Amino acid sequence: MAGEPIEGQVLLLTAAKASVAPTRLPDLIDRTQAMLGPDLERYRREYERLYTDDDLEVFLVDWGHWDDLGTRLDVTDRELSAICRAHEEQLLRIGRRTDREAEFETALEIREPVIIGISA
Repeated sequence: MAGEPIEGQVLLLTAAKASVAPTRLPDLIDRTQAMLGPDLERYRREYERLYTDDDLEVFLVDWGHWDDLGTRLDVTDRELSAICRAHEEQLLRIGRRTDREAEFETALEIREPVIIGISA
């Protein structure tokens, strides 16, 4: 089973900013990961991998990619916004920890992140 790529604190922060119930967001993230996990190899082939560790991989995708994923997930615009924001916030948190925050912020100006948890 895929790991949990979005930390609990990030989920709480994101839920507050995105007006999605804090109890709803973890389920949305789990559904998203269940959909993304099987596509990990495709992401590795088709997209730039910005970061990887033992638990997750971060890819940069073109604008609009999340709209397509939202359609597949059958979520509302507000829910999709919360999912996207969670991925962005998690990337920025990784950036602060790895002293790459400026690099990651610059990347977010031109593309969107997709974070996929990987098996332990």
